[in-house]
Amino acid sequence: MSSAKLFALIQYPLPHHLISRLVGRLAECRVTWLKNALIKAFIRQFKVDMSQAVETDYRVYPTFNAFFTRALEADARPLEDGLLCPADGTLSQWGDIDRGQLIQAKGHRFSVSDLLGGDPLKATEYASGSFATVYLSPKDYHRVHMPLAGTLTEMVYVPGRIFSVNSATAEQVPNLFARNERLVCHFDTEHGPMVMVLVGAMIVAAIETVWSGQVTPLSGKVERIRFNTPVHLDKGQEMGRFKLGSTVVMAFTQRVNFDAIDNAPGDAAAVRMGQRLGAEPGQESVTDQV
Repeated sequence: MSSAKLFALIQYPLPHHLISRLVGRLAECRVTWLKNALIKAFIRQFKVDMSQAVETDYRVYPTFNAFFTRALEADARPLEDGLLCPADGTLSQWGDIDRGQLIQAKGHRFSVSDLLGGDPLKATEYASGSFATVYLSPKDYHRVHMPLAGTLTEMVYVPGRIFSVNSATAEQVPNLFARNERLVCHFDTEHGPMVMVLVGAMIVAAIETVWSGQVTPLSGKVERIRFNTPVHLDKGQEMGRFKLGSTVVMAFTQRVNFDAIDNAPGDAAAVRMGQRLGAEPGQESVTDQV
């Protein structure tokens, strides 16, 4: 049995939520010597680059979570043109949605409807669109930004397990992103509807948004929240953050030409927030226009 398969199997019987909530309490600890020791060990273990943080001294952060969701200098992530990458991390999968199915990893697909929390009507809008998945590792910057300007229309909390979402688990656990706890954020953009799905993972204590603050964990049922007052976010503006690493899945109703990605789909690419992934949905690439 491979180590990846063993790692995935071990996770099934674990009390995911209990582990994550206990880690969450530790991450909010304000005992100076303890939180400093945790942060220092984390920086050393994962080789975290603090040079672009607004506050480079780890001892100044009041909690581990404050350090983990640290802000970067204003010019640290310049915004390029086209469709932007929403977060630092690894672009693990991207491409066209095929008959309502997205690629999770080699040999694994999952449906848009399941990802959205069992909403077949909304899923039909994305049946012929495109998607991209970005995995945020522990060393990465953990704020999530808008790939396009958009107006929030609905937020859906979907309860579930919280398996790890690293590449080993994605290759072994079927329907991973549609079975983990997640926050589904629907936006209207000038290029049609867009959905940003913030997927929870093992030891992710919470997911936050800029319009609602900390959202997860909620109850054990799907909760749909609509907004009477429009929430508009500009391209590149922060929309949410993870308290420990996870994954963002974004989908568009129109096709995207991922012309800025040199790697073949399925061949993971290191990415940074603000870099161009391709042309905006429904638009021709620069090459097509020449």
